[in-house]
Amino acid sequence: MTKSDLIQRVASSINLTRRDAEVIVNTILECMIEALASATDGKVELRGFGSFRVRQRGPRLGRNPQTGDRVQVPAKRAPFFRPGKQLKEMIAGR
Repeated sequence: MTKSDLIQRVASSINLTRRDAEVIVNTILECMIEALASATDGKVELRGFGSFRVRQRGPRLGRNPQTGDRVQVPAKRAPFFRPGKQLKEMIAGR
């Protein structure tokens, strides 16, 4: 499913115009991005679906795949998703 598909499903399920549904979907996604980017909390939890968190990855030694040379990869923050119990069960077919 793409973002466009999601907008279409929201529009059709609650009888909104595609433009109104697009505003709703974009607002939700922007709020989630802002919450994850915030230095203090960095987490979004959607009950039944899962939680998004930001994890700190330490520096490490990597390898350039073209030359084989070792390169230092700096520390960074990366998004992480953990599916909720209900989502896991639905995917597993229970």
